[in-house]
Amino acid sequence: MTLRAVVLAAGAGTRMRSDLPKPLHEVCGKAMVLHVIDALTVTQPDEIAVVVGHGGDLVAETVQQAAPTWANIKFATQHEQHGTGHATQVGITALSAPSADDAVIVLPGDTPLLTAETINRLVSEHIANGHSSTLLTSELDDPTGYGRIVRKTDGSVERIVEQRDATPTELLITEWNAGVYVFNHSKLLPALGELSTDNSQHEYYLTDAIAALAQDGHVGSVGTEPDETRGVNDREQLAEVEHIMRARDHQNG
Repeated sequence: MTLRAVVLAAGAGTRMRSDLPKPLHEVCGKAMVLHVIDALTVTQPDEIAVVVGHGGDLVAETVQQAAPTWANIKFATQHEQHGTGHATQVGITALSAPSADDAVIVLPGDTPLLTAETINRLVSEHIANGHSSTLLTSELDDPTGYGRIVRKTDGSVERIVEQRDATPTELLITEWNAGVYVFNHSKLLPALGELSTDNSQHEYYLTDAIAALAQDGHVGSVGTEPDETRGVNDREQLAEVEHIMRARDHQNG
């Protein structure tokens, strides 16, 4: 089995109010996207496709200069923003063609608190149980803004429903999608081809691929604490993430 990865780092980050591409904003002296690549240190995928968009040349230059030596980095450009599903499709095109049992990790480029241990747990769960997909989840009393995890009666994941598309009952679910996945690479390709823009955002949601894969096989999950999956969309969130990382580094000595 070959393991590959796609890092979604094409967002414009308009709420950052900066000309600097969002993935390059630093947390504890290192660009966010580099923290995300560091989270792959234990699993060490054979290839990593970094999907760039806004300021793509600068993002690519920064990653090439500072990525760890083990990382085989490729770049793919998402010229127009059509959602996470489309961004993943763009990233997949930069990777080698998969064999039947190969796996691909998909993760956002603005979650610098992700740890290598958690990614390793996610990949291990996926491989050990032969899931079609395995996703990272967390729980909050008020997960407003996040996609909710809808489960089958056997406890496996049935689908993910985004906040704007959720029913009042689904909004009561406290388990939410962290946006980090492992997919069976060969099964992901047709699932991406089935995505549509029939949703409130008129975008291709990567989360919709989960529902398609759940019909074809078992979708598993691994839980983690909420802080680890914090994304960064504005300056306030950037400061919060930096505070958490400094506290974590201090605790770890």
